[in-house]
Amino acid sequence: MNRIDKSTLTHWVQEIFTSIGISDTHARTIADHLVLADMRGVHSHGVSKTSIYTKRLEERIVRKDLSYTLMRETPVSVLIDGENSMGIPLATKGIELAIEKAKESGIGIVGINHSNHAGMLAAYTSYAADHQCIALATTSAPPAMAPWGGKEKFFGTNPLSYAVPTGKEINIVFDMATTVVAKGKIILAEQENRQIPLGWALSKTGEETTNPQEALEGIILPSGGPKGYGITFLVEVLSSLFTGASYGHHIGNLFDDFQKKQDVGQFFFVMRADLFEELDIFKCRMDQLIDEIRNVKKQKNVERIYLPGEIELEKSKDREKHGIPLTKEVVDDLVRISEKYKISIPQESVK
Repeated sequence: MNRIDKSTLTHWVQEIFTSIGISDTHARTIADHLVLADMRGVHSHGVSKTSIYTKRLEERIVRKDLSYTLMRETPVSVLIDGENSMGIPLATKGIELAIEKAKESGIGIVGINHSNHAGMLAAYTSYAADHQCIALATTSAPPAMAPWGGKEKFFGTNPLSYAVPTGKEINIVFDMATTVVAKGKIILAEQENRQIPLGWALSKTGEETTNPQEALEGIILPSGGPKGYGITFLVEVLSSLFTGASYGHHIGNLFDDFQKKQDVGQFFFVMRADLFEELDIFKCRMDQLIDEIRNVKKQKNVERIYLPGEIELEKSKDREKHGIPLTKEVVDDLVRISEKYKISIPQESVK
C-alpha cells in the first residue's frame, strides 16, 4: 500500500481529467468525489474509477462538457435530462437543486435520466445533511443480480443512501448496495488479483465462488435474500421507471460496452429537517437518540456500537492525518494514465 496525501491525490486526479478535456470546475468536482470515497474506505468508488471514466471519455461514449436540460419543473420537483454528461457533476447539480427546492418549499425531489455512473451516493446525501436536510438518494446500475429465484442477471447493484443532520453528534450517513456487495468491490478484487468471500456471488453455473471473474460472469447475490430483492425493485422504480431512464438489461455496461450509452437514472428526495418541528428541537432529539443507542447493552465480545456512517467517518479522519492507502495496482493505473497524458506524477506515488 502507498499512502498519498489527500490534497496531492485530489490535484493529481483533477489534472488527469482536465488533460482529457473536462473543465477545471467539473474535474475538481470529480476528483473531490473520488478521493472522498477513498477517504471513507469505499475504494470500489474511489480513484480506481479514474481508468474506466477516462476510457469512456476517450471513446466518446460520454460527453466531456456538462450539458443538461431541466424538464417538467414544479415548485418541489424537477426532472433533469442529463444529455449523456458525466454522472458525478450531473448528480452534484441534482442534489444542489433538490436542496434549493427543499429550502424554499420544504421538499425537493429531483430525478435524472440520460446520466452515467455517479459514484458514491453518500457524497450527495451527506451534502444535504450538512445543509440541514434529510435526504434519500438512489441510482440504477447495469445488470448484476437476478430477481429472487432467478438465475439470470436483471437488476443492478442498485444502491441507496440516506443522511440525517444532528446537533452535537455526527451526521448519520448510510450507504449500501442492495446486493451483498457493490459490483465495484468485485471488480477491484479482480484488478488486485484477490479472491472474494463466499456468499458474495454465484458463478454462471449457479455455484458459490471465490473467484471474482466467475462472480462477474455470474450473478451477485441480494442483501437479505428476498428482502434485498424487494428493496432493489423499489430502487429500480425510483431511479429508472420514475425518471424515464433505462432499466434492467437495457442499461449500458460501464466496463464492457463502449458502443452503448449507459442511460442510468438518479433520484433524490430531500426534506428540510425543520418541516415538522423546530430545527434545534429535532437535532437535540437526534442527539438524544444517538446517545441512547450508544448506551444500549452490548452483546458478548462487542466493544462498541457504531452508528450508520461512523466507521467511514473514522477512516476519513485517520486518512486526513496519515494519507490515503492505495494498492500498487491502483497507483500503477494512475501512473499509466498520467504518462499517457504527460501529467507530472507525485513522488508519493512511487515510494
